[in-house]
Amino acid sequence: MQRLVFYLVLILAALIAVFFVKDAILVGLIGGIATGFAVPFVDTVWNNLTNLRLLYASIRYRNATIRVSFSYLFRIEDEGKLLLVHGRRIDQFQPVGGVYKANASASGRFREWGVQSDDLIPIDKASTRDIRLRVPGRHLYAFVRWFESGKDRETSPWREFYEELLATKILPSSEFPYIHHNFVRQEVRPLRYSDHAQSLELLVADIYELEPTDAQLTALRETKTTNSPDFRWSTPPEIRRRGATPGQHQKFQISETANWTL
Repeated sequence: MQRLVFYLVLILAALIAVFFVKDAILVGLIGGIATGFAVPFVDTVWNNLTNLRLLYASIRYRNATIRVSFSYLFRIEDEGKLLLVHGRRIDQFQPVGGVYKANASASGRFREWGVQSDDLIPIDKASTRDIRLRVPGRHLYAFVRWFESGKDRETSPWREFYEELLATKILPSSEFPYIHHNFVRQEVRPLRYSDHAQSLELLVADIYELEPTDAQLTALRETKTTNSPDFRWSTPPEIRRRGATPGQHQKFQISETANWTL
């Protein structure tokens, strides 16, 4: 953002100078300088569109409260199907993953910004410190920049993987003392009004793909022979339809977030 401001100042200075310079050669030189800086300026704007939108939102909605949710989701795929687990709070199948947690060291910063807990999810032992919060609009830009810095917060997706697949005995802990995973992309749902939250809402999810070892892949495939209500392997079309099958009564629900892992 500092570079963007720098280019803008130089371009404006060059354009203003044109009005006060009468020498044709000097005018051409100043115009060339302005044009030269215009190219990196446009490139910088393009690369900072997300930050600019957030900055605009912080100004436009400075007096509003915005619900934010920052999470991570696993894409666990084998033979054309993706592994989903049954939700602990909602009766649906969803990707392994959950909301990032803030460290205790972030509490002072949150108090300074006036950040509040989200009241849509009961605050209990499982949800404490979740980065599912209500943020004053004027601090939205600063809050997102804080999250992107990785400071004072959880940065590894291991916790939810352990809680949802190993602690529940869906997968054997002996084969998963560690995991390899690739970061795929960050899924961002633009700021919009949510009827569910009754407020503006910003949803962000980091998508990871599991890279199992041979032994881990064998353990994953062995779950396909188990008829369990705690998880299921679903095809992409099934996920896109949220669990519905044309011409049949819907027997289960798949979360919208499962689509984000496709």
